[in-house]
Amino acid sequence: MSAVSQTVGALADLVPGTARKVEVAGISVSLVRIDDDVYAIGDRCSHANVSLSDGEVDEGDCTLECPKHGSTFDLRTAPGSGTVVRVGLPLEVVGTGDE
Repeated sequence: MSAVSQTVGALADLVPGTARKVEVAGISVSLVRIDDDVYAIGDRCSHANVSLSDGEVDEGDCTLECPKHGSTFDLRTAPGSGTVVRVGLPLEVVGTGDE
């Protein structure tokens, strides 16, 4: 897969401790901000048509929880601690402040 460059919004629009669903090259992606770090993970749970961006973010463990099954996904490494395994997506945050 080739690299895709797409602006999805300003860093200031991503509230720390939350996930937000965006579309990148036709793929639903959950963006999660923890402090000034931003993580990207595929948005759909493989068990059901459930948006992971609706799940709970644990800032201390750097995880995102599936709202339906409770499986957690380590945003730093991408594999889930439950039965679902997701592949993390490369992400580059460009700009500073409100850019």
